[in-house]
Amino acid sequence: MTEKHYSDMTEHELRTEIANLREKARKAEQLGIINEFAVYQRKMVMVESYLIDPSTIEPGEIYRIEGDEGMYFQVDYLKGRFAWGHRLGGKLAEEALPISMLKSVKTGK
Repeated sequence: MTEKHYSDMTEHELRTEIANLREKARKAEQLGIINEFAVYQRKMVMVESYLIDPSTIEPGEIYRIEGDEGMYFQVDYLKGRFAWGHRLGGKLAEEALPISMLKSVKTGK
């Protein structure tokens, strides 16, 4: 059986995959398998990126980083489901974040 790519999945399939990964992460956490828990968490973030329209992420804009309180990220450009840019206030090292980790700092979004 070949697995379907996230990009080929419907919204319903993506949401089902997120629910399955959430359950696997919960079980791994209960069993104390922290590295496995972390892998499922990262996979969920990636799948969630396919539920976001990349055109809603604007180069040049600054976003809050979900799960990293008080950290902000300035987007330079998008490539696939990743936003490339740098964290504010830190080293100006370029990095890529899945677009689902970016939350608008503008009110109402």
